Amino acid sequence: MKTDIILAGVGGQGILSIAATIGTAAVAKGLNIKQAEVHGMSQRGGDVQSHLRLSDKPIASDLIPQGQVDIIISVEPMEALRYVDMLKPDGWIVTNKATFNNISNYPEAEDIYNELKKYKNHIIIDANTIAKDLGSSRSANIVILGAAAKFIDMPYESFEEALMSIFARKGEDVVNANIKALHAGTEAAEKYIKG
Repeated sequence: MKTDIILAGVGGQGILSIAATIGTAAVAKGLNIKQAEVHGMSQRGGDVQSHLRLSDKPIASDLIPQGQVDIIISVEPMEALRYVDMLKPDGWIVTNKATFNNISNYPEAEDIYNELKKYKNHIIIDANTIAKDLGSSRSANIVILGAAAKFIDMPYESFEEALMSIFARKGEDVVNANIKALHAGTEAAEKYIKG
């Protein structure tokens, strides 16, 4: 078992929470994990990306070689597009549809979607709206994780258990909101794939 992931987004969108959830789930399953430091602007609004590697065997490097990424998990579509050259030919792109226009020459959203759709395996969902409809607008990142979960080689329940562990100190309502967001993302991805 080996899954190489690039996490991408913009500062403040919850990339670290996605990484923590995947990492907690992996450790609980006895997997080896390596994560490169989060690179990019540490301030809210700057681009952020991280390499996350999971395996049942020892992992030599925390950086994923060019063309070997199994899945890009992105909370912002242009940030997903930024790393597509890292993707395996049969790799997956899972991204939020909601854009974060943080530069003056930000492209048209439809142009970004059209570029992403050139890759056979892609899921583009409006995680912000899904999270808002659930009454938890801050959980768009977990919606995206739910959409990506089936492409990460771990049992789905391991993500639920990780969310329970991570958010337990914040109370049952926060745990339940994140589990609902995870499930909503999974359902949205299934609908997207079916077309």
